[in-house]
Amino acid sequence: MWRILRPDAAAVLKDKKAQTSLARYFAAFQDERPAKFMIAKKLPAQFGENDSIEQLWQEHESLTEHFREVEGKIDAGEEDLKQKPFPRKSYLELKAEIARKILQKCYFCARRCKVNRVEGKMGYCKCGSEIEVSSIFEHMGEEPELVPSGTIFTMGCTMRCKHCQNWTISQWIEKGQVYTPKELAREVENLRRNGCRNANLVGGEPTPWLPQWLETFKHVNVNVPVVWNSNSYYSPETAQLLAGFADVYLLDFKYGPADCAERISDAPEYWPACTRNHLLAKKYGELIIRVLVLPNHLECCLKPIMKWIVENLGVETRVNVMSQYRPEWRTREIPELNRRLDNHEMAMALQLAKETGLTNFIT
Repeated sequence: MWRILRPDAAAVLKDKKAQTSLARYFAAFQDERPAKFMIAKKLPAQFGENDSIEQLWQEHESLTEHFREVEGKIDAGEEDLKQKPFPRKSYLELKAEIARKILQKCYFCARRCKVNRVEGKMGYCKCGSEIEVSSIFEHMGEEPELVPSGTIFTMGCTMRCKHCQNWTISQWIEKGQVYTPKELAREVENLRRNGCRNANLVGGEPTPWLPQWLETFKHVNVNVPVVWNSNSYYSPETAQLLAGFADVYLLDFKYGPADCAERISDAPEYWPACTRNHLLAKKYGELIIRVLVLPNHLECCLKPIMKWIVENLGVETRVNVMSQYRPEWRTREIPELNRRLDNHEMAMALQLAKETGLTNFIT
């Protein structure tokens, strides 16, 4: 029995637009389809401990295409995942092995700091080699299709948004709790057994912790869709490792192509990274886009974002046009952000969404 405490979380089960854009996710959280990581655990991989990262990537590229074929057959009822044996080494384990190697010269995010986190060195995000968690709980405040959401907030972030609402987590003001992958796997399983529709990996930012997340899901033995809840500022290599792991990409689309990302969030080249990762999200999974409407940023940010989504992802894309901006942390340094959004701006934002042709947006 699903514990639904919000009426819209129950109503969304009959929402045809949501069902169309998130069809596989709906089937997975209702246990009609296996989550992607469960398929990845049974897909055989050929690699050795001494293989170079180039060799590992070659095997990964081949298996990514094979994964999509196998997933299609399973979803069509042509193959039964339960009848497949666990291989000696799997596609999921291959991902974890590649991630471990990247950890020695870290380039999970778009910054590509290339520090050796295994040796205790830290880059921009200040994340080490052991995953640190802020909180784990059943989140009732997410998009209706996600609620109740098994949310795990990790420490650290790859950006410095001066209006960050989770700044005590992202900037390490709080003290995180270290978890082993097996301990975290048990937490994921408990969330699912308590009625959560998904495992929602968030922060801060989940990107620096991708190696630990891949290792964690090797030990998860319940069917639970993975929601990758990210700022979209991650590297092409991370995007490839997410293919066949993330079921739903819950991606922020924070800024337009001007200098707003660098000025407000210290995120140079945000637009190319963000647009690339949205395209890959649609290719390899299902997508929910969050657009937080910022005061005085309709023309420079919201308008080009909406236009790009329609032209590149389609009018049916699930988009959450968010009005809950509030000044936090260091917004006094950005004069135009040092106030809440006014009613006129939000009305204009919704009008803009309609004018661009989006047919599946929520607020």
